[in-house]
Amino acid sequence: MWRRTLALIVKELLASARDPHTRWVVLFSPPFLLLIYAFAITQEVKNVSMAILNEDIGLESRELISRFEGSTTFDRLLYLKGVSEIAPAIESQDVILAIYIRSDFSRRIAAGEPATVQLLLDGRRSNAAQILLGYTTRIIERLNSEFAERGGTGPPAIVIARAWFNPNFEPLWSAVPALFAVLTAVVGFMVSSLAVARERELGTFEQLLVSPLRPIEILAGKTVPALLIALASATAMLALGWLVLDVPVRGSLPLLYFSMTIYLAAIIGIGLFISSIAATQQQAVIGLFIYMMPAVLLSGYATPVENMPDWLQWLTETNPITHFIVICKGVFLKSLPVEVIVRHTWPMALIAAATLSTGTWLFRRRVT
Repeated sequence: MWRRTLALIVKELLASARDPHTRWVVLFSPPFLLLIYAFAITQEVKNVSMAILNEDIGLESRELISRFEGSTTFDRLLYLKGVSEIAPAIESQDVILAIYIRSDFSRRIAAGEPATVQLLLDGRRSNAAQILLGYTTRIIERLNSEFAERGGTGPPAIVIARAWFNPNFEPLWSAVPALFAVLTAVVGFMVSSLAVARERELGTFEQLLVSPLRPIEILAGKTVPALLIALASATAMLALGWLVLDVPVRGSLPLLYFSMTIYLAAIIGIGLFISSIAATQQQAVIGLFIYMMPAVLLSGYATPVENMPDWLQWLTETNPITHFIVICKGVFLKSLPVEVIVRHTWPMALIAAATLSTGTWLFRRRVT
């Protein structure tokens, strides 16, 4: 009995070693995912872009600004010239927070009166915004302590914080738009990645090949249903988030659906690529898992893209989920400007053209 069991165990190990798909999943995929996770997952907020509007010309305001200039948290400081420049900087997501120092800041501190420092935060990224609120508050509190040691009276600087687009830092307002983008991708991936592999496994693929349909027509017949199913699922999720979860939708729905169609074209192209190289549905699901895990991780869903190393930030530009999350948060929580939507839509269009072309080429190669 034990010999037969041992022989079967050895047989399974040898079969797994000979199968290239199993070798990839078992031996190479986990170390690759671990490497990505180690660099991408972090609760620390760094590489932050911040705007500064200083209307004061005194020494105290310069000393406050120097604390942010010397902080390792903020790697890019954008100096504004007027109040009118604050809104565009935050709305376009060039910065996640802005500091506004009024013209009487130094005078009030010299007179022993409390002076206000206004913090304006991007509430669309609620987790990072709350962490940065703590960072900036501690920096100002340390400066207050130094002012007190010099003989100052009263609290020299008082922080007044205001979050745009999500005033109360509602967690659902930040999570639902990102989750909407991820789940829409999951539906598109699942339907498209199993399309061709299912036909092969059921033995109906040969019937399609001997039909009058050309390979490009077969591929179109697999692509359009996946697109329609994913759009229908996205519509249901949109209604659920709006009506049940009470997450606002303040932007343009036509622009959202336009960008979502291009987004799903990119997603379906990747799914068809996986389906074309997979012989069975099981292989297609494994390929989908190997792609989806790092794609979602690098999308900015779990951790801000700005926290990642530069080489990973460059890699996220090739991820359609990254771009669509930005669009979803902008359309849900504010009326995102058209130019910002276009800025994140054209990379998805390039990805869609590349993935659909590659999927079509690979599909035609497999059937000829």
